[in-house]
Amino acid sequence: MNITLKDLLDAGVHFGHQMRRFNPKSKKFVFDNRHGVSVIDLEKTYACLEAASKFIEETVAGDKTVLLVGTKRQAKDLIKEAAVATNMPYATTRWLGGTLTNFVTVHRSIEKYKQYLQWESDGTLDKMHNKESAAIRREMSRMNRNFEGILELEKMPGALVVIDTKTEEIAVAEANRLNIPVVALVDTNSDPTKVDYPIPGNDDSIKSVRLIVDVLMEAIQAGIAQRAQPEMIPTRTVKPVIEAPTVEGQVPVTAIYSDEGDDDIVPESFSTDDPSEGDK
Repeated sequence: MNITLKDLLDAGVHFGHQMRRFNPKSKKFVFDNRHGVSVIDLEKTYACLEAASKFIEETVAGDKTVLLVGTKRQAKDLIKEAAVATNMPYATTRWLGGTLTNFVTVHRSIEKYKQYLQWESDGTLDKMHNKESAAIRREMSRMNRNFEGILELEKMPGALVVIDTKTEEIAVAEANRLNIPVVALVDTNSDPTKVDYPIPGNDDSIKSVRLIVDVLMEAIQAGIAQRAQPEMIPTRTVKPVIEAPTVEGQVPVTAIYSDEGDDDIVPESFSTDDPSEGDK
């Protein structure tokens, strides 16, 4: 990673929630409590972020997609920016219930939305009756809010990247039900046990969220770069021909086929007699 502990400190990643919102399951990531506010241990944050980045890179290098989820005000623009830069699916307006657990039905609705977009581009909507086209456009506006970031999601993602597991509780629950790994920025008011790769940190500061998202985006780009590299074809080595040693007194092979000399040197396996001719 291209960041240090000082970068995490400057971004305010160590600021947790007030103690009245503290989740006891996040105690292992807390360094201390100052003035009623939890202080996150940045050394553990750095180690968790490094492990999460490595996992994301390996997942993307394995030709899998990563679904970025962040609908809260501090994260939605950053998540969308990172998803567009890496060509990954995202959900920033709202998490549509059943996006993963009811994927077949959701995918059918996405195909319907794509058909509407095709009608709008080729002028089919303009040829319809005004009342019918107006109803379709209203439906398209609603579909755009729900399906804008997942139009190209043709199969289940290889992993989820979530900002604030408390806000995206439904998305995390669906991923856990389908055994999809989850990488999440977890504050002290959230439960880190529901996440495969928790990153303890401040999820309410735009500067903190930006730093974490940038690191994960670099991991995605590194995985895409590994995916684009052609596989190395091993070169075939040719073994040198080793001449057989000659034995002293050995009869050369050419002597077997020689026309000179007696017929006694011709072995039975090379007999020229035709058994079909018989005695004449």
